[in-house]
Amino acid sequence: MSDKTSVIFNNQIDKKTIKQAEKSKKKYIKKYGDDANADYKIGFEEIPTLDFIGVNNIVFSDNNRPLPDNALIVGNIRMGFGHYRISIAMASCAKAMGYEPFWLDLASFDATGSKMIREQNDMYSLASRISQKSKLFNKIVWEPLNSEGFKKITYNAKDQKNSELLEPIFKNIRKDVPYIATHVWPSQAAIHAGMSRVVNAIPDNWPMGLHLSQGAIHTVQTPFAYMGYKSLNGFAKKPLSGLKEDELKMVGCYVDHELLKDLKGDNQRRRERIKNKKPIRILMTVGGAGAGFKQFLEMVKHLLPYVQEKKVALLINLGDHKDVFEKMIKKLGNIECKTFFDEYDKLREFASRIKEGDLDGIACVYNKNIFEAVYSTNLLIPVSDLLITKPSELVFYPIPKVFMKHIGGHEVYGGIFGREMGDATKECSDKKSMNEMLDILIKDQEILGHMTHQIDKLYEQGHYNGAYECVKLAVQK
Repeated sequence: MSDKTSVIFNNQIDKKTIKQAEKSKKKYIKKYGDDANADYKIGFEEIPTLDFIGVNNIVFSDNNRPLPDNALIVGNIRMGFGHYRISIAMASCAKAMGYEPFWLDLASFDATGSKMIREQNDMYSLASRISQKSKLFNKIVWEPLNSEGFKKITYNAKDQKNSELLEPIFKNIRKDVPYIATHVWPSQAAIHAGMSRVVNAIPDNWPMGLHLSQGAIHTVQTPFAYMGYKSLNGFAKKPLSGLKEDELKMVGCYVDHELLKDLKGDNQRRRERIKNKKPIRILMTVGGAGAGFKQFLEMVKHLLPYVQEKKVALLINLGDHKDVFEKMIKKLGNIECKTFFDEYDKLREFASRIKEGDLDGIACVYNKNIFEAVYSTNLLIPVSDLLITKPSELVFYPIPKVFMKHIGGHEVYGGIFGREMGDATKECSDKKSMNEMLDILIKDQEILGHMTHQIDKLYEQGHYNGAYECVKLAVQK
């Protein structure tokens, strides 16, 4: 295991930060045990939700099973839904390119490093929800941490030390297997473990020291992110050495093969619905942390009259947060709606039926299973006309979008990117601005038509090919 804490991309880290990093690692060992010498054998389990990709989940087993020659591992964690969403895109494109994808969720094991991740994820989710309830906490703690705190290169030093705890999970994984990480911890862990073909797929448009993983190929989706990591400008008070050309690649947006293979047909159907004055299909998504309920509720309330007039059809993916539905019903009364609660196969049939058919009213989707909760949005994107989302990982997806208020300062620049690309609105940070924007898009549907044409242009330019490019980088020797 090589030291990645003391020097990061030829930048010396101060002794105080190094000492704090070492203290943090020791704290987790004391709390969860030292498994550095454990012999975790690996096996595989099917993921039924992703049967169309054929991706297998890597699990601990009594006996080791060898990975096939054409294997590609997607290393990830659950932190909200975004990193799972990107992971599915990577697995999808790997399958389409002839590789056999394997899913490695480092938070899912009974191992010291996994317990460390789960603890940090619980803290992150809690803070995310608190930030939506307390303006003071959001202003003083959450926004600065997500924009400037995580940006510092010293933050990376601590993460690098903690990620050493994940190395034992890789003991029986072949070191030359192509590997794409969709969060920095799985990338850092793979490098510590000696994996030789690691791609670190950076999710956000705001450059941060948190995402650095020396030894991996870093991929970004935008020119703004590329410049940030190439220079590491603003990562410390003094100028730093940035990443070299062979360490950093701008690849485009990370999008699933299934969402791209008939994208032009999906856009044409959107334009046909506009032309024939069909109800605008608005897809709303609840994030993995379950934050932002107040704005979510206000949007539904505002759209209900449009639904009753059959000018709008609402598709609401509640993710794995059934409590959001219960709170919504309590506030709005028993609104009439179709429900798909843990009925994933029925949702698949529904999405297939409305692709060419009509839709009105409201449909609500809930799935306890994390894969079903995430992928339900993917099922509904091709048959929707407009997506309402916070400016998170869905910023980069090929569907007209209207942005809710961000949750965490790092999301701001994703929203800016989306609106500049022409397939999204500005960020609507309050009830008034959101309602005004929804009214505009419903009454002037030429804007949605324009967005679909812009998406077609971006597709022709390879704008959405980022996941394919990550696979190419991982499989090269």
